[in-house]
Amino acid sequence: MSDLRDLPRVVWALAAGRFVSSASAFLMLFLVLYLTGPRGLGVVPAGIVAGSNGVGALLGNFTGGRFGDRYGHRRVLLVAASVVGVLTALIPWQPVWLLAATMPLTGYLGAVASLGQGALAALAVPAGSRRSSVAVSRAASNAGFVFGPPVGALLATRGYDTLFVVDGVLTLVLRHVTSRFLPDEAPVAREPDAPTGLWRAVRSDRSLLLLLPGVVLVDLVYRQLYSTLPLHLRDHGQPLALYTLLIAIGSGLILALEIPVALWLRDRPAIPVIATGYVLVAVGFVIFGITSLGVAVAAVVAMVVLTAGEILYKTTATAHVLDAAPLHLVGQYQGLYTGAATSGTMLSAPLGGIVYAAAPGLLWPLCGVVAGVGAVLALAAGRVGAGPATSALPGSGRRTAATAAGEAATAGEARRAR
Repeated sequence: MSDLRDLPRVVWALAAGRFVSSASAFLMLFLVLYLTGPRGLGVVPAGIVAGSNGVGALLGNFTGGRFGDRYGHRRVLLVAASVVGVLTALIPWQPVWLLAATMPLTGYLGAVASLGQGALAALAVPAGSRRSSVAVSRAASNAGFVFGPPVGALLATRGYDTLFVVDGVLTLVLRHVTSRFLPDEAPVAREPDAPTGLWRAVRSDRSLLLLLPGVVLVDLVYRQLYSTLPLHLRDHGQPLALYTLLIAIGSGLILALEIPVALWLRDRPAIPVIATGYVLVAVGFVIFGITSLGVAVAAVVAMVVLTAGEILYKTTATAHVLDAAPLHLVGQYQGLYTGAATSGTMLSAPLGGIVYAAAPGLLWPLCGVVAGVGAVLALAAGRVGAGPATSALPGSGRRTAATAAGEAATAGEARRAR
């Protein structure tokens, strides 16, 4: 575990922030219940208002990274978190028409703040050595989501207004505390031979162009856990407790194994690890449909197999894309990967629902095929190799992301000393 002890302090501070923000993410968990309850909206308008938050988050992931790259990730993170905290805490006093306008803004700025966190953690670690820091961040976030829902349910007994006020206030407190650990940093200047913009950089990297569609395909499959899987279990006479048990099994395995596995595999080439993870996701979803094993047994086995795949690919793919980023585009690459890796939150339910309604037995083998195509694309990405956008690895003679972050931190200390 010496590798963890060597991680910079800012990585641990940001991970602690991830834990608190995930544990207090009551807006995401309870917004629909709040709108259809105390606010008296119907299911459809409540879904539209809540969904606009998700649309804002998706747009923020794809476009919000440029603000940190241009103006500095620390500055953008603190501004975005401040606005999100205020808007969330004021939800009880916002009329419905105003909520319809502020929800997408809250989602957008929340994504921008999250990208700033990820970029700062990435810039604090040398390119090629980021899997450990990504694993720590993901473990902290998953731990927060384990503790958060029961705490939120307890607070909800005092009224939904309390939930959102606590969420917003904690966001503001977290912003104040973590600001003390974040290095002052100027935006990273573009190197003379680096592409000028995100899309030019991405177009020049054939490997990334193949990998990103695979990321989208696998996420479309993975998100069936939260849309068609509960329908499948219900239609086969299984209790809701089985579904909650499956989610708990997945979360528990990730918390226990993701960091050790990331440390164990940190020196292995990324693409084979990612492709193996995708294959395990494909196999896991096929197993859901093998009801001859018994629906409950098949579901537990499938969850273990696909979670093993998630442990392999999530951390590795995130770090791999960050390593491919030119220094002045780290935030935008982070957003590009996050947007691709969360695209299933919008697309999986309608697409999976259409297939399940037409042919329930076809869904699970089809999921296996789609995730398998993602694995093929990942392997193809490894064969073509990285394009010129790939950032330098330590020792290559070019300035690494860690060097840039170190220089920025040193400059910040000098400014404070003056």
